[in-house]
Amino acid sequence: MMMLTPFTLADMQWDTTGWDAALRLVVAGLCAALIGWDREVERRAAGLRTHVLVALGAAGFTLIACEFLETLAHTDTAFAGDPTRIIASIVGGIGFLGAGAIMQSGGKVHGLTTAAGLWAIAAVGIASGLGLFALALTIALLAFITLTLLRRIEAHAIPAADRR
Repeated sequence: MMMLTPFTLADMQWDTTGWDAALRLVVAGLCAALIGWDREVERRAAGLRTHVLVALGAAGFTLIACEFLETLAHTDTAFAGDPTRIIASIVGGIGFLGAGAIMQSGGKVHGLTTAAGLWAIAAVGIASGLGLFALALTIALLAFITLTLLRRIEAHAIPAADRR
């Protein structure tokens, strides 16, 4: 039977300053550029710059949360809040950006894939901000495969008249 070991904030060792923070931001930006480039080539509403900025923002806010946790871990101050709410707020904020990318005209909805891509890029930024580089890269690669490979499969498998 697996036992979970309790831990405190003091047990966490996150270096979120200097070069480590810079590396996390660079990884977020590069992963986002992969997706953003595809959206740029496809001439979608949110392209390269938007995707990179979303990932950098998500990673930046996550780094702030990590630094906040690290600071709290070394104080005797009683704290009644939950600094991880910053991550939840990132997801909510991306919802507003995604809503702006979605349009409806003539009974057809456009921009859902772009909105979903921004949501995935926020996850890349959060993972990068936490230093979870393998997870960030995996999310980015799977999103890229979804956007490129599945687009080709749809083009061959679904007649043009039946596509959205």
